[in-house]
Amino acid sequence: MIKAILIFNNHGKPRLTKFYQYYAEDIQQGIVRETFLLVSRRDENVCNFLDGGNLIGGAEFKLIYRHYATLFFVFCVDSAESELGILDLIQVFVETLDKCFENVCELDLIFHVDKVLCVLSELCVGGLVADTNLFSILTHFSDQQQIESLEVGLASAPSRAVSAVKELNIQQRIKEIKLPDLPSIGSLKF
Repeated sequence: MIKAILIFNNHGKPRLTKFYQYYAEDIQQGIVRETFLLVSRRDENVCNFLDGGNLIGGAEFKLIYRHYATLFFVFCVDSAESELGILDLIQVFVETLDKCFENVCELDLIFHVDKVLCVLSELCVGGLVADTNLFSILTHFSDQQQIESLEVGLASAPSRAVSAVKELNIQQRIKEIKLPDLPSIGSLKF
């Protein structure tokens, strides 16, 4: 089972953190810090698997990572997961992001975190691998984008309604209404 998915840059700034097990926020920050220190100190020519840090669970858990340009993609998994399978999952995740953003970069992760989480939710659900087919994931992602574009049209409906009411200029129209002359109170008989 996947315990956490962490993406951070070469300086240790987290760009995406997704924990599938509850940790307090300060422990999550400690896990990111510890994971960055473990992963960033490794040479480029060594294996992409290592034992988890003390905060994530020690030797019971593994850190499986890939380093792309300025980003580290780290999956914290238990011993039941296949290391090569998770490496392949990271590759599929990065390729999917690359197709969605046309050459994904760190800024895409920062400014489009909702889309990144949408792609991630197609890959992993509750810490379990859901789908690894790149084309299936891209199809679901594009379907989601189409739904969101329709919702944007619906979301703007209230503002269009307010604009239409303002264009009616109701105050001016009320002033223009001609009311019949009413008799004065003194001329009425009781």
